[in-house]
Amino acid sequence: MKSKAVRKTLEFTQLNTGNIEEVFPLLCPVREKDWLDGWEYRMIYSKSGLIEQDCVFLTPNKNKPDTIWYVSLYDKVNFLIEFIRHAPGENLVKINIRLEKIKLNTTKTHISYQYTALSENQNNFINNDLEKMFTESMNWWEKAINFYLQNKEMLRREFKIT
Repeated sequence: MKSKAVRKTLEFTQLNTGNIEEVFPLLCPVREKDWLDGWEYRMIYSKSGLIEQDCVFLTPNKNKPDTIWYVSLYDKVNFLIEFIRHAPGENLVKINIRLEKIKLNTTKTHISYQYTALSENQNNFINNDLEKMFTESMNWWEKAINFYLQNKEMLRREFKIT
């Protein structure tokens, strides 16, 4: 029986203005509070209190059940992270992040999101609106993390995401 779920993978490469050892630890739910305006999370499981293999945390999903995040791969030697993100009734997303050292203070961050719809509304969203939202989000993330790397303070959005 053929599935009716829509699946789409989107990729983006950021150029970060920091060394790889400085950028990698910022890709953590706890550390994102330092540089990503509007980021909220609730840690469910972490032995260290930070991101690690098998870490679980939640993020709010406006007027819906919280989104569940599971860290399925955390390799700080090779600068790799994989998250599985589940928005109940909406989608399941596999997120892969791989950092690449370009030079002393320049890092490429390769990001891949594989979206799988869990509802007809998400099928429509993935087919029609996802790419624009994804690109805007990745561009903001790149701008925000680079601002933090250069200034050690958060870049504030002019507006809040609702």
